[in-house]
Amino acid sequence: MQYVKLGKAGLQVSRLCLGTMNFGPTTPEGEAHKIMDKALEAGVNFFDTANGYGSEIRHGLTEEIIGNWFALGGVRRERVIIATKVFCPMDPKWAPNKSGLSARHIREQVDASLRRLKVDYIDLYQMHHVSRGTPVEEALQTFEILVRQGKVLYIGSSNFAGWHITQYAEQAAKRNFVGLVSEQSHYNLVQRSVEAEVLPACRYYNVGMICWSPLGGGLLGGVLKKLTEGRRSNEWIQKQVEANRPKLEAYEKLCADINAEPAHVALAWLLSRPGVVAPIIGPRTLTQLEASLPAAELKLSDETLKKLDEIWPSPSGGKEGPEAWAW
Repeated sequence: MQYVKLGKAGLQVSRLCLGTMNFGPTTPEGEAHKIMDKALEAGVNFFDTANGYGSEIRHGLTEEIIGNWFALGGVRRERVIIATKVFCPMDPKWAPNKSGLSARHIREQVDASLRRLKVDYIDLYQMHHVSRGTPVEEALQTFEILVRQGKVLYIGSSNFAGWHITQYAEQAAKRNFVGLVSEQSHYNLVQRSVEAEVLPACRYYNVGMICWSPLGGGLLGGVLKKLTEGRRSNEWIQKQVEANRPKLEAYEKLCADINAEPAHVALAWLLSRPGVVAPIIGPRTLTQLEASLPAAELKLSDETLKKLDEIWPSPSGGKEGPEAWAW
């Protein structure tokens, strides 16, 4: 497993990030523990979760499962970079101050996450969404306090626009605060809109890009072959397949031509993108995790990268955004 710096931070993280959203809702705790053990054994030291992951009646369940795994001891906590998030409403009876990025909600939720995770500090604390009703200064001041208290080491964002990343970076600089070290965005071969504004902003401010849904909800994992083999798929996948069938046929043929699994190619493509730290793999089973790990070692040739661009073109027409629109 290879490791890279998390944006401007000195922290070294694995090129694959273990996503844990399935832990609890679809993956039983025992299987989740096996997945985390195997990931750590394979050198994956970067685990991503969120305070809102779990179920509708038990928010925080996923953090609890990870916390129980940490409590098993050994080198688990010592070796893992744990990333979690704050924003989502945590009260089933939702109240006005039970979501967002207000100082009150952040301070309340960081303590709750620390309890569930059974840790003394969170390595990377991410804003799950933009909070348009909270001043940037308020959120940053609260995160500064958490860093000084030792509850949080670094902060990141998720689902931010390029403009929001710029706002936070500039305000943090005025406060002599490190600010954002990472942004977690929806990024894959099918969904490349972040290349227009978000990824250039991240590269400019040295904010590492973490990619969620790297397989496009399963679309890039060899979906045509799976459908041919009679494997079931949901209605959304079926609609996406029909909307993208010519591209998918060309994509899966290219993967076959280079003798590589489609899922591995999709992950390797992201790893080749400047500014990308790690795609998030979110296995439901130990078998799915083991199937994803070889992607970290796959290197795509320039010719293959060019062909992938032809099949799944960038919205900026191959030019570096946002300069593609400047004239």
